[in-house]
Amino acid sequence: MVQHSSPAARRLRTLAIAPLIGLLAACNQAVLNPAGDVARQQRDIIYISTGLMLLIIVPVMILIVVFAWRYRQGKGGTYDPEFDHSTTLELVIWSAPLLIIIMLGALTWSSTHLLDPFRPLDRVASGQEASAPNTPPLRVQVVALDWKWLFIYPEQGIASVNELVLPVNRQVRFDITSSNMMNTFYAPTMAGMIYAMPGMQSTLHAVLNRPVESEGFSANYSGAGFSDMRFRLYGVQEPRFEQWVEQARQSGQVLDGPSYRRLVQPSERVPAMRFAGVRSDLFQRIVERCVEPGTPCMSELMRHGQSGGHTMTPRGGSLPQGDRPEGGAIDPSRETGTRPVPGTPVRQPGVIAPNAEHDKDLGNTPEAGSPPPAEPQA
Repeated sequence: MVQHSSPAARRLRTLAIAPLIGLLAACNQAVLNPAGDVARQQRDIIYISTGLMLLIIVPVMILIVVFAWRYRQGKGGTYDPEFDHSTTLELVIWSAPLLIIIMLGALTWSSTHLLDPFRPLDRVASGQEASAPNTPPLRVQVVALDWKWLFIYPEQGIASVNELVLPVNRQVRFDITSSNMMNTFYAPTMAGMIYAMPGMQSTLHAVLNRPVESEGFSANYSGAGFSDMRFRLYGVQEPRFEQWVEQARQSGQVLDGPSYRRLVQPSERVPAMRFAGVRSDLFQRIVERCVEPGTPCMSELMRHGQSGGHTMTPRGGSLPQGDRPEGGAIDPSRETGTRPVPGTPVRQPGVIAPNAEHDKDLGNTPEAGSPPPAEPQA
């Protein structure tokens, strides 16, 4: 005769099994299985912080049971209704948490400076100093789009979408921004979370120490396609990285002004794409919000305000000093034609008028030797 368990018994079994399933699911989390030195140090901080907090939590949990048993009212108990103070107990209660707080504060202060994302790495691995001066960090420019990730390799002259390939044991400098909405660049097996904000540039220094195939994503809600805003992270040996660069150069697509404006349109679940060429000033234009034709760059607005024009409040300004991309709507000497005739429609910024020479985008002209732009794959 088959006996069926009651619904209450099934619920109890489910509640008993759920914690075990949770523990098993956390066995291979990327945060606790790092592939880079920065992520490894961050994992160690988690372990140390957890251990310090357990120095308080575990004794308190034990003492709750001990006190309840020892000072119970009844046979064998030490019940004392007149008890109101113990100097020794007060010292233990206050000194132990205070020491834990001091140690956690010292750990936080030191790790905050040691793992400052803007600070170049002193080492690429434990006991191994950073790259030699003749091997500078690999530069990767990261742009958070809706809802995909764009990675530009300025030194190699290539770009990719939702695919980040890095050589192992080489320091990488990420310059991070966003096209439209605040996001968070997060590759847990490599380093911590860094915000990507429109009109601003963040920096992250990190390294991978072993070949790995992992995933990165946005950790900041940014709309309908947020859940699928993920990219594949590959840590490969240097020869394999050079091979991937050559494959990207043979893709036949060029990332210039028009192709970027098509790419920036919101889209979800975008497959990995590669670009054989990239405009050298595209990332700066994205940061300074002047990719659209006729839109002035923030640096030009600030120079215009300092030279006697209207004062403008900058939206960013974290780019290094030097040559900045020029816009096309500030200096009258660069404009062609005359003032608009009364009654004619006024051209809005970003709207391209047919055959208007002054509306040509600087990004429309391919660099010398680069193939013509092609439509990016959906």
